[in-house]
Amino acid sequence: MTEIRRIEVLRFLERVQERDLARTRRWIADEERREAERARGERARPPAPDWLLEQGLDGRSPPVYVHAGSCHMAGKRCRGVSREQARQALYEQVEACPHCRPGAGLGVLE
Repeated sequence: MTEIRRIEVLRFLERVQERDLARTRRWIADEERREAERARGERARPPAPDWLLEQGLDGRSPPVYVHAGSCHMAGKRCRGVSREQARQALYEQVEACPHCRPGAGLGVLE
C-alpha cells in the first residue's frame, strides 16, 4: 500500500471546504432574494384603511359596526371605507364600535 501524502490530504480538505463555501454562498443568495421579495411585498401593500365597516353575519345583511382602522375588535367581516362613508353609516344608525369609538374621530356626536 502506498502512503497517503500530506499534500493529498490537504488538497482533499481544500475541495471539501470549497464545496461547503459554495453551498453557504448559495444559501446567502437565496436568503437575500427572500428578503428582497419580502421588502417588495411590504412596499406594494396598500395602506391600512382609516375606517372600517363591519358587515353582518351573512355578508348581505346591513352593517353592524363602524370601526376605526386600528381597532383591535374589527373582525374578518370588515371592509375599508372612506371617512365620508363611515360618517354616513353613523348617521344611518349603524352603531359605533364601543371599543374604538370612531364617532369622535369622525366628528359625529354619539
